[in-house]
Amino acid sequence: MKKVFCLLAFISTLHAQDWPRWRGPGSDGRWNPPNIPAVFAKKEPLQLWKAEIGAGFGGVTMSNGRVYVMDRLKAPTEVERVLCFDAESGQELWKHAWEVSYGGMDYATGPRTSVNITEGRAYALGATGVVVCLDATTGKVMWEVNTVETCGAKVPTWGFAASPVIDGDRVLLHVGAKEGSVIALNKSSGKEVWRGGPDRAGYCTPEIISHAGARQLIAWGPEHVQSLSPDTGSVNWIYPYKITYGVSIAQPLFQDGILLVSGYWHGAKAFRLGTGAELLWENETEICGLMSSPLFKDGVVYMLDKNRGLQAFELKTGKILWSDDNTLTPKDRNPQMSLVWMDESNNLAALLNASGELVYVTLTPEKREEQSRWQIIGKTWAHPAFAGNRVFARSDKELIAWQLW
Repeated sequence: MKKVFCLLAFISTLHAQDWPRWRGPGSDGRWNPPNIPAVFAKKEPLQLWKAEIGAGFGGVTMSNGRVYVMDRLKAPTEVERVLCFDAESGQELWKHAWEVSYGGMDYATGPRTSVNITEGRAYALGATGVVVCLDATTGKVMWEVNTVETCGAKVPTWGFAASPVIDGDRVLLHVGAKEGSVIALNKSSGKEVWRGGPDRAGYCTPEIISHAGARQLIAWGPEHVQSLSPDTGSVNWIYPYKITYGVSIAQPLFQDGILLVSGYWHGAKAFRLGTGAELLWENETEICGLMSSPLFKDGVVYMLDKNRGLQAFELKTGKILWSDDNTLTPKDRNPQMSLVWMDESNNLAALLNASGELVYVTLTPEKREEQSRWQIIGKTWAHPAFAGNRVFARSDKELIAWQLW
């Protein structure tokens, strides 16, 4: 009975701490589980299970006791898949596959996006533009749309990488369709509702912000920062920001009326939002992000720079406070780490670096202080899922579940 009670308690806690979409429940990198033990950093994680999967860069999501991930197999037929596993046992519950051809796609490893779990349905977008809506419990296909064939979307150099966003009765997709940077499909039927924005497809997941009492859909593309109406797709404002190779990847940060975007080649720009966007400051050489989305607290941004590692800087001024000199993730031409707030009130963050190490670190405006690090997976750029006291991480070969305390 005791084991059964503990299992039920775990499942209840896990469900209360789901990670159902890209970067968590709020799509903002906030985990903040309850009752973190004081000695958590010294406790070695316990591996619960691992499952063999195919390759891919897409993040892991978790909802209602199930873990979701996308992958790609090359043989006997080239396919992309959505896989669903039991969060407690690692048993594969279902999978759904569709044929693809990556052709000459760069970094042609596998899908790039995270599965979005909403109201019992799983929404997934493949690297070649196929979007599917599946029953999250059974894997049954509810609808499927090839955005290239149906909407005139054009596959970018590195494939579609923006995860689906659910807004009301719509699923929003940044696929650079003909006459629409973002398209909105009815989430129940897959029928097109609207399309909007002038840009072609980038690699950045759109986000909905609220400013001055109005909602805005921020879609950062290869040539513009775009603000659209989430309801109609109409353009509120656009700001030119043409990026070398079109690598608009990291999710923009919106806090205190300021919108921050940062790219590898042309650095960071901060905009003061009003009726439009006014450039507040820019730094083209010392604050250059790539794939890693930033964290924010009390006026300070924590973001991975391509040269200096994790940096802290003031959002209002761009003043750099410190850098970690590439100690938290290896220095590389394409550095990467996935950052989340673990205990935001106490400035504690967790990150999964490109070497597959889980690192606990305290972040303040004055310094960063590493608590501990543990090897939990092989090399990876994929965002893990944090739920309750567990982390689910993936590489190009396996999906692994760990109990952290």
